[in-house]
Amino acid sequence: MTAQPETRTPMNELTAEQLRSHVARELGRSRARSTALTEAVDETDLVRQHSPLMSPLVWDLAHIGSQEELWLVRDVGGREPLRPEIDGLYDAFQHSRASRVDLPLLTPGETRSYVADVRNRALDALEHSPLAGRRLEEHAFAFGMIVQHEQQHDETMLATHQLRSGAPVLHGEPVPEPVGGPIPAEVFVPAGAFSMGTSTEPWALDNERPAHRVELPAFVIDATPVTNGQYAEFIAAGGYEDPRWWSTEGWQHRGEVGLEAPAFWQRDSTGEWWRRRFGVLEPVRSDEPVVHVCFHEARAFAAWAGRRLPTEAEWEKAARWDHETGRSRRYPWGDEEPTPRHANLGQRHLGPAPVGAYPGGASALGVHQLIGDVWEWTSSGWHPYPGFEMFPYPEYSEVFFGGDYRVLRGGSFGSDASAVRATFRNWDHPIRRQIFSGFRCARDATPSEIDNGRVG
Repeated sequence: MTAQPETRTPMNELTAEQLRSHVARELGRSRARSTALTEAVDETDLVRQHSPLMSPLVWDLAHIGSQEELWLVRDVGGREPLRPEIDGLYDAFQHSRASRVDLPLLTPGETRSYVADVRNRALDALEHSPLAGRRLEEHAFAFGMIVQHEQQHDETMLATHQLRSGAPVLHGEPVPEPVGGPIPAEVFVPAGAFSMGTSTEPWALDNERPAHRVELPAFVIDATPVTNGQYAEFIAAGGYEDPRWWSTEGWQHRGEVGLEAPAFWQRDSTGEWWRRRFGVLEPVRSDEPVVHVCFHEARAFAAWAGRRLPTEAEWEKAARWDHETGRSRRYPWGDEEPTPRHANLGQRHLGPAPVGAYPGGASALGVHQLIGDVWEWTSSGWHPYPGFEMFPYPEYSEVFFGGDYRVLRGGSFGSDASAVRATFRNWDHPIRRQIFSGFRCARDATPSEIDNGRVG
């Protein structure tokens, strides 16, 4: 079947006033989350560095304001700088995360005052922008970029909370239980082309663009992310002690840092696994997706299981391709914006939900929990799409292309719906596991599967 283009998102059809209202709501939601994450701790915790992997929470909050001022107040709004003397302090490229605690940062009180002042001016810019004309303002792109930026840093701050020691300060609703019938272990994806990426999503970032045709051979992909129970089998089988399953780089890293299990796991005297999550020690639930594993661990598990990690293109085809219409959906379930029925997003549950908890979010092919729960490692490196055009600045995507980065897809329980689409691309170093990362496996389809392959 010929690959058909993606459908157009309804945001393209909003009037200017409807779009303003939508943007204001999204800005308000993201600020409410930032506020909750920073007001959950006292000022000592705000300025402390809880891990050299992360910035102090107060830096993240001021950085959110700094980026908002740069793009919405100065650029879109045409206003004079509020605090030009602090620009360098909150430039992520000038200072490593480990060094930011030693900078002369704004105090928590000064930071809160600064971001509030910036927000008031940004809302004024929203009122006066035509939300059309310049590419930066077309369909409120600059505002959408800032909404996504703040939500991405909220997820980063959530990861800092996970690394924080002390009594728990965050709370979430209990995760939903699996519903519906049993889920098959894997799903066959037939050979053929599909439309990857997007050229129509108004708030899509430059690395998601443009939409382009990708031809793939047939493959088979896990219907759900790899679970804690499956991963515990890998540990019990000596997976961390056997170099056969590891790449050269992965085996070296495993030895250097002493990898023995996912981050935050510990075993009690009876051999049972427990995990620390946001200050609470709890048993590891076997049917939840494994989280806090690095790329090297994910690839080793896949090798042990006789499988591999999916490529980024395979992941997106399994997520977006509708075999009945031949087009690519916005989300696995269709074009409807995510709801609590579809996916585990927005730190609502403070952890992944068990597999089978979101049948309403399954893809057309029957692949579950592709959005939310855990970021999923793919085997692909971080590269631009054919026809990539940097916009609006190289430091978002372009400067990171190449290197040892690996692509992650799908978002996590800590991601917000505004910052996760089926085209959304994340990337990180293969050693990272403080992020909310998991994975699912794939394999090449066999000749008999190709001959007998069926979808739907």
